[in-house]
Amino acid sequence: MSEVLIEVTRGGLVESIHRGHAVVVDVEGNILYSVGNPYYFTYLRSAAKPLQVIPLIESGAAERFSFTPAEIAVMCGSHAGEPVHVETVKSILDKIGASPSALLCGIHRPFHRPTANRLIENREKPTELHNNCSGKHSAMLALALHHGWPLEKYLAPDHPVQKTMLDTISHMCQLPEEEIVVGTDGCGVPVFGMPLYNMALAFASLVEPRKISGKKREACHFISEAMLSNPVMVSGSGRICTELINHGRGNIVAKAGAEAVYCLGIKNYGWGVALKIEDGSQRAVSPAVIEILRQLRLLDASQLQALNEFHRPEVKNFRGETVGMIRPVFKLKHC
Repeated sequence: MSEVLIEVTRGGLVESIHRGHAVVVDVEGNILYSVGNPYYFTYLRSAAKPLQVIPLIESGAAERFSFTPAEIAVMCGSHAGEPVHVETVKSILDKIGASPSALLCGIHRPFHRPTANRLIENREKPTELHNNCSGKHSAMLALALHHGWPLEKYLAPDHPVQKTMLDTISHMCQLPEEEIVVGTDGCGVPVFGMPLYNMALAFASLVEPRKISGKKREACHFISEAMLSNPVMVSGSGRICTELINHGRGNIVAKAGAEAVYCLGIKNYGWGVALKIEDGSQRAVSPAVIEILRQLRLLDASQLQALNEFHRPEVKNFRGETVGMIRPVFKLKHC
């Protein structure tokens, strides 16, 4: 059963609520804390991206194409389409000899409003490079080229790239492939449905891969460090993933997914966290994420102050007046 995680107030009333679930696990698979149903079944969505980059490094493709940590980080990210993101994805494509048209992710306006406005002012149209998933898609193209697999239809579930993705997700989430529900994501690739528990377990292993052997372990280390050292590539200026990593002091690997899914890896403890806001509301995600970290005592007073706009966002009217707030109201249960 879900629990109320977030309240939205206006004046003296609670105007809306958002229910959800969250779980915290260690790398051994023990549930440490939870709220709601720790086994709530939902899609991993773009929170899967750091895991999906593992085969690129494990196979030797990243080394072959001399990808930088920043390029690896943007492959793991859901970027905002800022110039630095577009340039980095273009660099990846240049290294593998592919054009932006090879990306089958589709096109949307940049999430970064100033960039989107500049495109309009300059009468320019967004391209595949502005798509928030273009980094992941460029990684998939690189993996296909490295193995000599066809680039056509690399999105198809029966393509070797996507079979490799499913195998990797199954391994990292410690869930048999037949128990993973496969759907289609917003960018066209297969997306993976599973319990929150298994998502959290994967992120615990990502930041503390001591139970993983060989090249997969090396890949986990490389990906975690790439994200920690290039936070702007994971999301973008002023966005929750980037700011969490910025203020996390090398301890917090953070990745959002659509429909209000969020995963964290806590490096110093080897913990994984998975969150789902049941109604898919993005406005409830950041307050819930910061509150989880606060209750786990993973953020000190100065970090909480720096992240306050995400923890308890103000509700403003069109006159710029503060008329309410979005606030967390749950308590994690120690298991």
